[in-house]
Amino acid sequence: MSAKQLFGVVVACAIAVTGATRFARADDKPIDDEGFIRVWLILAPIPLAEGQDPGESIDKEQIKDEAKLAPMDGDKAKAGDKELTWKKVTAEDYFFDVNKFLGSDTERSMAYAVTYVVAADDIKDAVLKIGSDDGCKVYVNGKEVGKSAEDRAVDKDQDEFKNVALKKGVNVVVFKVVNNSGEWKGAARFFDKDGKPLTGLKAQLTK
Repeated sequence: MSAKQLFGVVVACAIAVTGATRFARADDKPIDDEGFIRVWLILAPIPLAEGQDPGESIDKEQIKDEAKLAPMDGDKAKAGDKELTWKKVTAEDYFFDVNKFLGSDTERSMAYAVTYVVAADDIKDAVLKIGSDDGCKVYVNGKEVGKSAEDRAVDKDQDEFKNVALKKGVNVVVFKVVNNSGEWKGAARFFDKDGKPLTGLKAQLTK
């Protein structure tokens, strides 16, 4: 084999290995190896009303029937006097980053993030663990499962919501996150009742 031919083989092997590595990375997976959901549809920013407390704003609907949201990529939504567009995001870490999604730091605003989790069977007692910066409220299949009004930095599993029912097939997760100032992030993953990350779940951006 000539030196030129050998060089070609080495390059081809390098490309193949690089490609395999790229598709094996956690951030290429809708649900990563730790169980964190990486694919979301995000709608933001929705400014808070003048003088509105960020913690209290968690309980105020910025969009009518927010618990029943089921958007598609590119859908429009009216929030106050603003029309916004739902856009898909793949998180680069265990959390989605709203400021990065927007391309700038945005304060005193609300964001909605939606994903569709597919379960192979009915699960009546799942545990949803979330992290958020700042406060948040989460719905699963139209039912509120928990909230936090804390002004905090995001971390893994800051809140634990038990007895969350997942049905066989597609389940809609609506994750509402408020930002007072600074970073603006959210993270979520499902566990079984024994504290182990649920395996076999899938996440997608269509219902």
